[in-house]
Amino acid sequence: MNWFTRVRNSLPFVPKRSTDDTLWIKCPSCLEMIFAREYRDNLDVCPRCEHHGRLSADARLDLLLDAGYSILPSPEVKEDPLKFRDTKKYTERLKQARAKNSHLDAFTVAHGTIDGLEAVVGVQDFGFMGGSMGMAVGTAFCEGAEHALRIAAPYVVVTAAGGARMQEGILSLMQMPKATVMTRRLKAAGLPYIVILSDPTTGGVTASYAMLGDIHIAEPGALIGFAGQRVIQDTIREQLPEGFQRAEYLHKHGMVDMVVPRKELKDTLATVLDYLAPKQAA
Repeated sequence: MNWFTRVRNSLPFVPKRSTDDTLWIKCPSCLEMIFAREYRDNLDVCPRCEHHGRLSADARLDLLLDAGYSILPSPEVKEDPLKFRDTKKYTERLKQARAKNSHLDAFTVAHGTIDGLEAVVGVQDFGFMGGSMGMAVGTAFCEGAEHALRIAAPYVVVTAAGGARMQEGILSLMQMPKATVMTRRLKAAGLPYIVILSDPTTGGVTASYAMLGDIHIAEPGALIGFAGQRVIQDTIREQLPEGFQRAEYLHKHGMVDMVVPRKELKDTLATVLDYLAPKQAA
């Protein structure tokens, strides 16, 4: 027995306390360590560099809607229609994703009010298989639009996706025209369709309902685009400008109407809805 072991065994050490792994959070942008409670209280925004982290569907709904909102039932769609398998079965991937989330898929729709103004809000959760758009996401988006049409309320959608869901092949791509048709129906009915672009919004989601809103609001620093920057550079063989595909760059070039910090998002949305929403005749 060496001297260290003898000393250690003879001293009255207090048993090691277990600590919460999420006591501290490392900001992916400035790399500063942030106290987790401070980070959550700041709406998952870094208090040092203002980097906007990703929110779950429930956190996003709590942020935008007044208390007392109701969540619409999840649509029933055929799961694993292609019997897809890569390193794992698609059904296994769905099971794992659902074990970590409180909803059945990546798109959740709720009905409530935003500062007293009635609205239907759909949110996409990047934490569920990268927010990928499959039949469940496309159907949930369309059912949210149908509900907005039934009650003559604005439709607000928060996007966060890596694109179409590869495990559903062509069926996932078919959600693009289906969702596009619903945005046209909202327009024909004179109902506002507002899109909040969060980080990241890419692929088939960008190529469909994410860029068809009456108003586009982006969170600071959000990645917004169709193909990845490296793919574009290799295709056109040119160096892309700094900040390409980020919210601020797109705002400067007219693809986004405004860039709004998360703390101001609800108030800004309420102002836009108050201006755009159909007014009842006196």
